[in-house]
Amino acid sequence: MTKETRTDIQVFTAVAMLVAGVGLSIAGFVVPPTGEISDSVLMFTAQCLVYAGSALGINVYINSKFSDIKKQLTKTSTQDEKDQ
Repeated sequence: MTKETRTDIQVFTAVAMLVAGVGLSIAGFVVPPTGEISDSVLMFTAQCLVYAGSALGINVYINSKFSDIKKQLTKTSTQDEKDQ
């Protein structure tokens, strides 16, 4: 599995969980008793938000760390070339 495929899967599943959470929350308002959301619906919505945040947050964190390492290696490489 390539890095791009893994990232696409993470984004698509995060968006799908957000849509499912919002959809179930809206459905909770519509079904009787109207305007009252069950605790289980709120719990599912919270879990959807946590999953989406973690799936996207981990990707951003890893990409930023790899970017930092790449910058450090490039900086070290250019300093070594100047010293020679």
